[in-house]
Amino acid sequence: MKALLLSAYDAESHRLWRENLKAMFPLIQWTELILPARYFPWRVRGNSLSWAFNHRATLTDNQDFLLCTSMTDLSALRGFVPELARIPTAIYFHENQFAYPANPDPLALRENPVEPQMLSIYSALCADHVVFNSTYNKETFLAGAQRLLAKLPDHVPSGLIARLQHASVIPVPLCEDVFATSHTPQGSTEPDVLTIVWNHRHEFDKGPALLLAIVQELVTRDVHFRLHLLGQRFRQSPAEFAQLEALLAAHCAATGVTPGHSGFVQDRAQYRRIVSSADVVLSTALHDFQGLSILEATALGCTPLAPARLVYPEYLPSECLYQGDGDITAQAASAVQTLLQWSRHKGAGISLPRVDVTRFRQSALQAAYADLFPSRR
Repeated sequence: MKALLLSAYDAESHRLWRENLKAMFPLIQWTELILPARYFPWRVRGNSLSWAFNHRATLTDNQDFLLCTSMTDLSALRGFVPELARIPTAIYFHENQFAYPANPDPLALRENPVEPQMLSIYSALCADHVVFNSTYNKETFLAGAQRLLAKLPDHVPSGLIARLQHASVIPVPLCEDVFATSHTPQGSTEPDVLTIVWNHRHEFDKGPALLLAIVQELVTRDVHFRLHLLGQRFRQSPAEFAQLEALLAAHCAATGVTPGHSGFVQDRAQYRRIVSSADVVLSTALHDFQGLSILEATALGCTPLAPARLVYPEYLPSECLYQGDGDITAQAASAVQTLLQWSRHKGAGISLPRVDVTRFRQSALQAAYADLFPSRR
């Protein structure tokens, strides 16, 4: 089978998804077209132009199947390249623009969300098969699309959302080798130190203000902990991260705790060694549609702690969720209460909760993905 794989805004999770997909189905002859994850408004609106007029020969090379990400302007692309309208097509939603939080930074570039939201509706309606990476993603997309369509002045067709109700939910798979990595927590030599890892992009939507509030409370309560502050960093970063660095340095100097790693780790083997040495992986996200960094760290043996909202209640037990309904003070208090309990358990030699995420591994999801291809329908 010849399959065309289009990633219109190839962010990290999108790259991981397509690389895992190729590894899961090596007998398929994949042809990829990829656009970098930058210039979001132009990328979302212009990908159909870029591909239709720069890569027409590739798009019309007798493909049997088209699989694209939700950033793809599929309706325009099929219009520009009519040959694509004649082959089975599936679209994969890693996220949706209806549930994405607005940047509170007054200096941040304000982008009108309506156009990418409408484009995603067009693309979903244009595809033969729609797939979301989580139920949370699917439900927030359908609810958001319904709200937007209800605001339009006239001539809105009825039943559009009903056409999408039967969309599939298939998570982004985790690499098999993640489950083969041994968990080696530092607790064997430091039972009085709780090691936490925070492994997210250093941007506002990953909740740096909440992270800072949690760390401040842990320091105030004189908890002996270290924090590995990982994740991608950019030229401009929320101010909370500079405060965090200073606070963590002072805390480690006062307690004698060896500082955690701070910085993006490019080498995957080194990254996994650091994560697998931690006791807890922490999320403070304002949005997460699957939470790959949490899932991978959990597969590596960490105990996850995440907010009791977004996608997390789909796969984490209540003991690994903190409350607060979006209020920073309430969430920080709830998270710290759990961390204090786990710190005491570690000191007493009591094992922290373990969460089974094997249903996210490649082998567990292969059959669901295989059903997307025309030969299996």
